[in-house]
Amino acid sequence: MADSFADIIVIDSLLILLRAMVLLILGLVLASIISRLGARAASSRLTPQMLQLLRRSLFYGVLGLFIAAALAELGFSIGVIMGAAGVLTVAIGFASQTTASNLISGLFLIGERSFEIGDIIRVADTTGEVLSIDALSVKLRTFDNLFVRIPNETLIKSEVTTLSRFPIRRLDLMLGVAYKEDIAHVREVLMGVADANPLCLDEPAPLFIFTGFGDSALDIQFSVWAKRENFLSLRNGITAEIKVAFDEAGIEIPFPHRSIYTGEVSKPFPIRLVDDKNDGRNDGPDDDASDNSDTDDAAKED
Repeated sequence: MADSFADIIVIDSLLILLRAMVLLILGLVLASIISRLGARAASSRLTPQMLQLLRRSLFYGVLGLFIAAALAELGFSIGVIMGAAGVLTVAIGFASQTTASNLISGLFLIGERSFEIGDIIRVADTTGEVLSIDALSVKLRTFDNLFVRIPNETLIKSEVTTLSRFPIRRLDLMLGVAYKEDIAHVREVLMGVADANPLCLDEPAPLFIFTGFGDSALDIQFSVWAKRENFLSLRNGITAEIKVAFDEAGIEIPFPHRSIYTGEVSKPFPIRLVDDKNDGRNDGPDDDASDNSDTDDAAKED
């Protein structure tokens, strides 16, 4: 009799455990389906960042309900569990202040919407595409296909540049031409290069600025506008086009010259001017001897 009663208790416990497991599995399946359907229904009205937030909220919300049902099936009191979870959350918050700071910073990033999933951002020396904006960090994929994780607190405290925020961008080229060149002619050549390049926008118009007198060149800033998706192609192509145009127009691009001096202990290196016609080939010992013989003959005649 005792054995049969124990067997009944074991069977009831196994059935309760089985029902709890079924609830968990069913919760995972339904949470995945509902999150996908909800995101698909709102895909035309929400941004990728908000879609990701909606998908995760639906998934964890539905899964949380089934976890609570499974715990209730196992005989746990939901009120006691919620109270313990609240105390545990407060304790963990005090123990891990960095995590709490990242959580709060993540809420500010989502609310501020300074960048979204798919944007190209630059943080310090890191530039990449935003893959996700999570509770603790932002994930980036750099242009050389590296995965970078940046804590939300770092983003809140740092200067973040969103490169893909606006539909057009400006490319600034810093150039230098020789002092003998005509500034008006240089401007005409550069404008011709911009007009011939199909990636340069006519509006806003290209910008030509004479920035000053450099150490070895006339400093010029030449700025052109392009669509965001054509920016890299324009930067890679227009520099070569400017070089070709300058060569064809005879415009010199100077470079600085340096004199070598090793210090006060040694004398400066001597400089000798060489005649282009002779090219220094008559400056040998024979020339010195002929000069001495001519001097001796003149002395004898005197």
